[in-house]
Amino acid sequence: MSLDHTAEARRQIEICNACRYCEGYCAVFPAMTREKAFSDGDLTHLANLCHNCRGCYYACQYTEPHEFALNLPAALAEVRVESWERLIRPQSFARLFQRHGVAMTGLLVAMLAAFFWLLAALKPTSGEGFYAYLAHGTMVTIFVPAFVLPLALIAAALRRYWVEVDGGRVTWAHLRRALQDAAQLRNLSGGQGQGCNFEEGDRYSDRRRMAHHLMMYGFLLCFASTSSGTIMHYAFGWEAPYPLLSVPKLLGVPGGLMMVVGTVYLVWLKLKADPALGAPRVWGGEMAFVLLLGAVAATGLLLYAATGTGLQAPLLAIHLATVMTLFLLMPFSKMVHGFFRLAALVVEAKKSQKAPQGEMA
Repeated sequence: MSLDHTAEARRQIEICNACRYCEGYCAVFPAMTREKAFSDGDLTHLANLCHNCRGCYYACQYTEPHEFALNLPAALAEVRVESWERLIRPQSFARLFQRHGVAMTGLLVAMLAAFFWLLAALKPTSGEGFYAYLAHGTMVTIFVPAFVLPLALIAAALRRYWVEVDGGRVTWAHLRRALQDAAQLRNLSGGQGQGCNFEEGDRYSDRRRMAHHLMMYGFLLCFASTSSGTIMHYAFGWEAPYPLLSVPKLLGVPGGLMMVVGTVYLVWLKLKADPALGAPRVWGGEMAFVLLLGAVAATGLLLYAATGTGLQAPLLAIHLATVMTLFLLMPFSKMVHGFFRLAALVVEAKKSQKAPQGEMA
């Protein structure tokens, strides 16, 4: 754990805990006020609970030029990114991606697209749609380990996180409350539903919350589309390609459109926001992750539109390359923030329930 980032975050949190002007803001502040001293695990928990909405920064009377020079969103962003780099294995790869995310993502997509293009040249003897270029069994053999192994790395990292923040045993009630907060993105509401201050300085806006909703629910619809196709294939023997009025397409097409719109929205917001209120050293890696999600959705929609044309084979290679890149980089890219944030919300649901009545939000 970086002593500089941890020590600075501890200094700022202790000042905030003495001031308490921001008590009505996001979940970080009621969590902070339960403590009188802050261990490294406490700081890791608060950092992953922070959604970088920046409302506290613009409300604070101790930002520069005050001598306290508080910038809590940036301090917690550094601790948060450092916790992902430290808890994910191998650590060196996680750090490498955070610093060179755009180049690594682009290179991996190009290499995998060439691999799938060459593989598609060895056409199977039967199959329709994109299975005419790549057999179903070949796709399963390649993609199942590429999906499961990164998830195993994330599960191991979450176990280390749980020990570090003293997560302990949770109940269904804790999990339900955390899922409700995540589904509503409650911590991007600014505390009273007015939104956050991400892209317009001291002016409130709900745009970032809307963009995240588009991306999150679009992604879940696409995941449900793939899952329903798998069930139809193995349970009912109904193989792809599927018509527009089928469950996979009714879920996947709107989901893909939502992800494309969400990508444009998030890129625009990120370009407007002040990088000094986050972790500037990982700005490129975060942008690469957003663009990769958009590329997965856009190439999937284009592949569907190009069915039966000469563009199907090259678009299939590019789409599969973006999907596999997303899978392989899950533990090292910003994708991992969803897993850690949900874990932080579960821990917070438990700890806030245990807190004395007068110390709860």
